Amino acid sequence: MSDNKGKVAVVTGATGGIGFEVAKRLGQDGYTVVLNGIEDEAGAERVKQLTDEGITAEYVGFDVTSDEAVTSNITKIGEKYGRIDVLVNNAGGLGGRSRFEEMTTDFYRFVMALNLDSVFFASRAAIPFLKKGENPTIINYTSNAGWTAGGPGAGIYGTSKAGVHAITRALAKDLAEYGIRVNAVSPGTIDTPFHAQIKATKPEVFASWANNIMLGRLGQPEDVAGVISFLASKDAAFITAETIQIGGGQALGI
Repeated sequence: MSDNKGKVAVVTGATGGIGFEVAKRLGQDGYTVVLNGIEDEAGAERVKQLTDEGITAEYVGFDVTSDEAVTSNITKIGEKYGRIDVLVNNAGGLGGRSRFEEMTTDFYRFVMALNLDSVFFASRAAIPFLKKGENPTIINYTSNAGWTAGGPGAGIYGTSKAGVHAITRALAKDLAEYGIRVNAVSPGTIDTPFHAQIKATKPEVFASWANNIMLGRLGQPEDVAGVISFLASKDAAFITAETIQIGGGQALGI
C-alpha cells in the first residue's frame, strides 16, 4: 500500500519460517523492512529475494537474547531511518525440552531470554523511535502453550509465552498515551521448519495434527503474515492489548 512508503518495519528472527513471510508481506505493503537474525548468510539471501521483488530491505544481524546487542542495533536502525513504525518481535522458539526436575538454570534462562527478554529488550529500545512513527505498533507472538502450560518438557516455553501475553498487555497500557498500539498473535500449528524434524521422522504423526484443527489443515506462514499486516495497518487503529489466535480453531479442540 502506497501510504506506507517511507515507513519502517523491523522484524526479528526474519531469516526463515514465519518471520520471513511477515517481512515479505510488510515489504509488499510498502514498508522499508529491516530483517534481523543470527545467520548472516541466510540474511543476505533473504534480502536479495526481497530486493528482487522490488522491496526495500536490509539485514541486521544480532542475538535477541543479548541486552547490549539488541539495544545498540535497534538504536542504530532507529537513528538511520529517524523512525520505526512497526516492530514485530517474531524471534523465539522452544529451545529444547526439559522436565523441571532435570532442568538446568542455564536452560531455564535461555528459553526465558529467547521468548520474553527479547520482547522487552527490543520494545524498550524501539519506543523512542516508535514515538516518531505513524500509526506505530508492536506485535508480539504468544502461543497456546501460554494458556495450557505446554506439552511434555515444554513447561518453561509455556511459562515464557504466558509472560509474552502479559507484557503485551502491560506495554499496551504503558504506551497508549503515545498512540503506540501493542498486540500479539498466537499461531497454532504452522507448517514451517520449526516442525521439520517430526515431519521427516514421523510423517504420519505430522499429518495427524490436522485432525485436531477445526479447519482441517495446518497453517501456512502466509496465514500469520496476513494477520500481522492487518494489525500494522490503519484498519486496526483502534485495536490494542489484544491477542489473536491464528490456529484454525485449534485452541478450542474438536
